[in-house]
Amino acid sequence: MGVEYLGELISIGVACSWTATALLSEYGSKRLGNLTLNVMRMALALLFSLVLFVVVTGRISPSGATNAAVGWMLLSGLVGYVIGDFCLFQCYILIGSRYGQLFMTLAPLAAALMAWITLGQQMTLMSVAAMLITLSGIGISVLGRGEHHKVSLKLPWRGVLYAIGAALCQGIGLVLSKIGMDHFEVDAGTPEWLVPFSANFYRCLAGVVGFSLLLFLRNESKTFRQALHDRKGVTVAIATTLFGPFVGVGFSLMAVQYTAAGIASTLMALTPIIILLPSYWLFHEKITWRAVVGAFISVFGVSLFFLGG
Repeated sequence: MGVEYLGELISIGVACSWTATALLSEYGSKRLGNLTLNVMRMALALLFSLVLFVVVTGRISPSGATNAAVGWMLLSGLVGYVIGDFCLFQCYILIGSRYGQLFMTLAPLAAALMAWITLGQQMTLMSVAAMLITLSGIGISVLGRGEHHKVSLKLPWRGVLYAIGAALCQGIGLVLSKIGMDHFEVDAGTPEWLVPFSANFYRCLAGVVGFSLLLFLRNESKTFRQALHDRKGVTVAIATTLFGPFVGVGFSLMAVQYTAAGIASTLMALTPIIILLPSYWLFHEKITWRAVVGAFISVFGVSLFFLGG
């Protein structure tokens, strides 16, 4: 087996890493607050990125970014991090990370629509089928039988709206990142794999500014200062950053170097399935046959986006 399936193993590792991020983020959001945790995450991600640049290139700043690239990446950070992660962490508080990750399977749908509008990429019949299958999987998980045998939503509406908003913003932010990375001009001595990290630096920069502004406008600066003295909360923030925007991103890029992008993307999308047992153990969330079947159907729908494309 060994190297032959290295890309597949890394991809599964990424899915596990993002599962850990989701669970830690749910706990951290409830302990520290949405905005406080996000300011910490963005600041730590910037710090880790700077250390990486120094180790790899000997320079403290990201390289290869044109003015156009910086503009697109800042916009991507505003949409994907500030708006998207705000919605995501809020949905974790309201409906939990398990359902939050299930709704995140809508992100490829949003990315496909955004790419169709901005980049002129064609929407294939397979893409439409993938969207419908993904939506049906989510529906099976979150819809139940209410009074008089009518279909009803088992989750708070606000949580669902935040989750949908998070998925849409992640998909749109991904396309904006792709546009931005196309404007990077990499030096001969800079490894190509470093470009996404350089691009993510500017996204995190937008995240720090955006979340700090929201923190100030919502009068939560005192909460943030108090959180800095919460050792357990800070530890969770560090772990969330490492598993998410740092290690998760790095290994996701490494995965596609060793296996086909479609296979890697599909395996990395297994988070809604992997998270079922940990969420039961940690948060005592009941696992029903609907939840399991719905998660599998949604992940199958996501796989069609990549394997059929």
